[in-house]
Amino acid sequence: MYNVGSVKFNDTTDIPEKYKTLIIVAPKDTINPAYINQLDNFLARGGRLLIALDRVKADLSHASGSALYTGLSQWLEKKGVNVQSNFIIDANCSNVMVRQQQGMYVMNTPVQFPYFPEITNFSDHPITQGIESVVMPFVSPVEVNSKDSLMHFTTLAKTSKHSGIQRPPVYFDVAKQWSKSDFPVSSLPVAVAVEGKFNNGVYSKIVVFGNGDFAVNGSGQNAQKLSKDNVNLMTNAIDWLSDDTGLIGLRTKGITSRPIKTGLEDGTKTLIKYANFLVPILLIIAYGLFRLQARRRKRNKLMNEEYV
Repeated sequence: MYNVGSVKFNDTTDIPEKYKTLIIVAPKDTINPAYINQLDNFLARGGRLLIALDRVKADLSHASGSALYTGLSQWLEKKGVNVQSNFIIDANCSNVMVRQQQGMYVMNTPVQFPYFPEITNFSDHPITQGIESVVMPFVSPVEVNSKDSLMHFTTLAKTSKHSGIQRPPVYFDVAKQWSKSDFPVSSLPVAVAVEGKFNNGVYSKIVVFGNGDFAVNGSGQNAQKLSKDNVNLMTNAIDWLSDDTGLIGLRTKGITSRPIKTGLEDGTKTLIKYANFLVPILLIIAYGLFRLQARRRKRNKLMNEEYV
């Protein structure tokens, strides 16, 4: 659907006019302020911008997390969007595989990792149409702090009702036993869409994600399979920015996730799981017994000598 190319910033020329939508995903180094100013020029001519920004970074080899500065966050604050340099934790999260010693054997065991929030709370917007579940590892809160009447802000996605914030530096303890008190915050925004008249009164759009790694599958030994909805969310955002939303409904038509709701007690979750497994079997057994009794009654009735 699109012709995709790489843009290299330089000091002499702006972003080429042939590009309609510019995508910046997970920058790791500080960006030259002169290059950031070119983004203003890009918006001034009606260009569209998607920024998936990491404000924090994780060093899994040392089980630690720290803040990350690129310069884009300050520029976004001027546009009314604040991507905070904090880690979000969420009770509704994905698992990580942990090697555990069990007797003579070493086994990989899935362990819930609140630093990998599983986002299921989406607004009614073309970008999130049909999206059910997106995992955003080491995501940061994205807040709106603008009262500009010419701009329209939409919070696209939020965490669950049991969330929390941790300020870097952070130490990751996969063996920690999490409790409800660790998640005192509710519905933290992680993605925002902005549209309106930016520079020179020209209409444009911006989409900001508080995480850049949710749509990066890596390469070589770091390659990983992405969730279908992770890809759909990024692609839908590009479609919306490029004013091409016709295929969004078809792309997200299938059902991808139906998890048990968060906030339930462990006993309730166990009861639901066993009920889903046992109730259909019990219904089949009950129907079989009913049919057996019905056939016995019919056979006895036929064997009765008084039956005509």
